[in-house]
Amino acid sequence: MTALRLLPGGDEPDPEPRVPGQVRSLRAVARISYGPVPLDFDRLAAELPAVQGGLALAGDADLELHLACTGPEELRAVAAALHRAGAAKVRVDLVLRALTPAPVTLRPVP
Repeated sequence: MTALRLLPGGDEPDPEPRVPGQVRSLRAVARISYGPVPLDFDRLAAELPAVQGGLALAGDADLELHLACTGPEELRAVAAALHRAGAAKVRVDLVLRALTPAPVTLRPVP
């Protein structure tokens, strides 16, 4: 079994800013349910600098976007833009800490 290590959000390297000098320290995950038409991830990523990546899902949500925002104002603007783009439901969760696999220590067998 792999052990997980908790890292404070600040210890995680910042994504490369699209605008030089812009700090994106507010991390969030947006889970989106489509409306009548699926959202275009490539267009969203191009239009919204906060979008760092995403996953297409099967289940309660259709799309999960990983966001890095400059602050709460940008996060609210992203959520509003997702609704305008046709999302039926947007759920935003703030990232408090990142989980990364801890190094495995192998011990010799006696």
